[in-house]
Amino acid sequence: MKPEEVAAYLKEHPEFFEDYAERLAEIYIPHPHGGRAIPISERQIVTLREKNRQLEGKLREVIHFGEENDAISEKVHRISLALLAASDIRGVLNAAYLNLREDFAVPHVTLRIWRPGNQAELADFRPVSDATREFAASLTHPCCIGHAMVDTAALFGEAGPHLRSFSYLPLRDSETFGLLALASEDPQRFYPEMGTLYLKRLGELVGAAVARHLT
Repeated sequence: MKPEEVAAYLKEHPEFFEDYAERLAEIYIPHPHGGRAIPISERQIVTLREKNRQLEGKLREVIHFGEENDAISEKVHRISLALLAASDIRGVLNAAYLNLREDFAVPHVTLRIWRPGNQAELADFRPVSDATREFAASLTHPCCIGHAMVDTAALFGEAGPHLRSFSYLPLRDSETFGLLALASEDPQRFYPEMGTLYLKRLGELVGAAVARHLT
């Protein structure tokens, strides 16, 4: 008989294990980790223990990711409240910078807005190149990358040449009117394969808060 036929027979006739329990107890097979031979029953116990360890490991991962998501959700909630509480564009910008740097621990944050506002003298309203505008308009989701896009490194001032990872979030309502750029000296802080759900929400929150105070 072929091994597949034996397996199929045993699956179709589970009573075999009761009818021939004594014979099964006489069968010894190699231990999965080498060494002595062990009875089939003990081999089943070893298999169940291994599966149990694997399931426990997966459960720990799920709990870990759940705790991380809870922590990030709480931070998003706090920045949402701060943006809602701001009474003018200056307050919105201050809330965005403070929460992103202090709560989210992003070391370098810069905003550029090219729609007219009530506080045009703010640095955030300084002109940007057409390349930066076109890049922001082209984004359909947050861009996380290991180098500065177009000429955006200059937006970070003297720190620009030392930055090794970037995240770009477009600010838009009916059209793109600004760019929120995050950066770090750590090459692994922002990378192309990372999840961007919360980054997308942050961009939408900041964009909506800024748009309320633009002319």
